[in-house]
Amino acid sequence: MIENTVAAWHKLVEAKDAAGLDNILADHVVFHSPVVHTPQVGKSITKLYLYAALHVLNNDSFKYLREVISGNNAVLEFSTVIEGITINGVDMITWDADGRITDFKVMIRPLKAINLVHRMMGEMLEKIK
Repeated sequence: MIENTVAAWHKLVEAKDAAGLDNILADHVVFHSPVVHTPQVGKSITKLYLYAALHVLNNDSFKYLREVISGNNAVLEFSTVIEGITINGVDMITWDADGRITDFKVMIRPLKAINLVHRMMGEMLEKIK
């Protein structure tokens, strides 16, 4: 399942397949945003955040730089450029025995990038709610 979950995530990101989130997320998934101080619990809210991220962060410059996998955990480092700002971050993903993501944490740097992503994600979330 390890390779399947990470491979499914990469395929979903490459295709910007928001509909595919239903198949990869556990019902009780917890999402940790780099700008929201409380964990977001549940598939519905996690899908909203990941859908927005697929459209805000995942542009032509988006790429995963490396990944570290151990057991049912993966850390995927990414880079993208938005409005001339290079954004560096990591997706920290945990999945269950069925290969469904149970925990998804995003960390972003530098501060200028966090502020930009905060604004853009807020705008995108307002559009899709």
